[in-house]
Amino acid sequence: MNIKRYQKLAASKKARQADGLFVLEGVRLIGDALLEHARLDCLMITENAVEKYPALLAQADLKEVRLLVISNELGARIAQTEQPQGVFAVCRMPRQASYRPVLKQGGHFLILHELQDPGNLGMILRTADALGIDGVFLCGCCDVYSPKVIRATMGSVFRVPLWQEPDTDKLLAAMKTAGVHTYAAVIDPEARELRSCDFDGSAAVMIGNEGNGIPAQVADACDFRLTIRMQGHINSLNAAMAAGIFLWELQGGQI
Repeated sequence: MNIKRYQKLAASKKARQADGLFVLEGVRLIGDALLEHARLDCLMITENAVEKYPALLAQADLKEVRLLVISNELGARIAQTEQPQGVFAVCRMPRQASYRPVLKQGGHFLILHELQDPGNLGMILRTADALGIDGVFLCGCCDVYSPKVIRATMGSVFRVPLWQEPDTDKLLAAMKTAGVHTYAAVIDPEARELRSCDFDGSAAVMIGNEGNGIPAQVADACDFRLTIRMQGHINSLNAAMAAGIFLWELQGGQI
């Protein structure tokens, strides 16, 4: 691993996909990756950080992660955070297994359809992690392995079962076969009000694109259409906020 390759992985989705690698920055994020048994190819740490974070180095050594000590100046050059800690890593993307076995009886899932904001995606994955969602499916979303998304997940990317399925019709058909009821989150006064839904059995909530929501034909392909009734002149919520409300109700208002 060299610095130019790290920078390329940080900057390019194409490079990440070609190599099956993505980058991490920061003690907490890399510590979570080690704790959750993510496969780290390399840990890079500045001269100053070597003295500050011996526990992280010990963790990495136990996992036999290759270590590269770099200059403080080089660390400052490749850092992408506002307050860099001088700790960087390259991580292997998990192998994507078939999602059909996970569509278990009683499972609760989240489908994200064409989300494009990295902050929203990362925050939603954190919420899914906090509420114990059984799996998240990404359909045409922004790159989940971009540095912005990874940072926004605060480590949840290593804990939430995650699948990328570009074919929404295929995913909905698989859920129907498995007996998973699908619920489209829509802005429509004719749709069923969220609080009146009890989410019996296996269920999956779909959240749509920040600006356009879920396309009508995709929403119609789901089993049910749900909406959040709002007061005043507000007719929509931020995608991450809406996802949090739907997931809270999906889990019965309990963690």
